[in-house]
Amino acid sequence: MATSPGSRIALVTGAGSGIGRAVAQALLQDGFTVVLAGRRAEPLAEVVEAAKAAGQVALAVPTDVRDAASVEALFAQIEKTFGRLDVLFNNAGVNAPALTIDELPLENWKNVIDTNVTGVYLCARGAFGLMRRQTPQGGRIINNGSISAHTPRPLSSPYTASKHAVLGLTKGIALDGREFNIVCSQIDVGNALTELSVRMTKGVRQANGTIAAEPMLDVKHVADAVRYVAALPLSANVLNMTVMASNMPFVGRG
Repeated sequence: MATSPGSRIALVTGAGSGIGRAVAQALLQDGFTVVLAGRRAEPLAEVVEAAKAAGQVALAVPTDVRDAASVEALFAQIEKTFGRLDVLFNNAGVNAPALTIDELPLENWKNVIDTNVTGVYLCARGAFGLMRRQTPQGGRIINNGSISAHTPRPLSSPYTASKHAVLGLTKGIALDGREFNIVCSQIDVGNALTELSVRMTKGVRQANGTIAAEPMLDVKHVADAVRYVAALPLSANVLNMTVMASNMPFVGRG
C-alpha cells in the first residue's frame, strides 16, 4: 500500500464507531496513515472509503482484540505492509450490565476483562515488539482509560476493575519502554457523547441512588486530545490526561 513520503503509521482499535472512529478520522486529517482495527468489517470499510475520497491512506484489518492469534495477525500485516508503527491508540473496550457483582454472570465479567485488559495488553505487546524492532526504534502507545480508572460509578465493578488495570499497565509500559524509546500515555475520558453513551443524557444512576441526566462531552475533544499526544516528539510525554464534561459528577462528591 502506497503511503506519502514521511507519513507516520498509526493503529486505532475499536475504530468502527464512537471514540475510535473520531480519533482515526482526526489522525487521517493530520497526515497519518491509519490502520483501523475492529470486529465489524463494514464500519471500518466506511472509514476507509471516506479516507480515500479525501486523498488519505487507511487500511482496515478486522480484528478481535480478545483473541491472541487475531492480534498477532494484525501486527504481522502492519509490519509486512508498512514496516513500522509510530502510534497505537488502544481504544477497544466494552462494559457490562449494571448489576451488583453477586448478580452479574461470570461470562459478562470475563468479556469485560478479556476485552478491556487482555485486549489492551495484547495490542500493547504487539506494538511494543514492533516498535522495539523497527528502525528508527521507538513509538508511542496511547491507552484509552476512563475516569473509572480512578472513581467508580454505581454497579460498575467489572468496568472499574478493568480500567484500574489499564492504569497500572500504562505505568508499567511507560517505565519498561524507556530503554527502547517507547512512551506510553493514558487518556481518561468522562462522558464522551457516542452511540453507546447517549442514554446518559436521559438519566443515569448516581451514587446517592437518584437518577439524573449528565452533561456530555463532544467526542471531537477526545480526538483532539489524542492528536495532541500523538504529535509530541518521543522526548516528551503526557502520562495521564483527563478529558471530561466540565460539570459531570466526578470531582468532589457528585
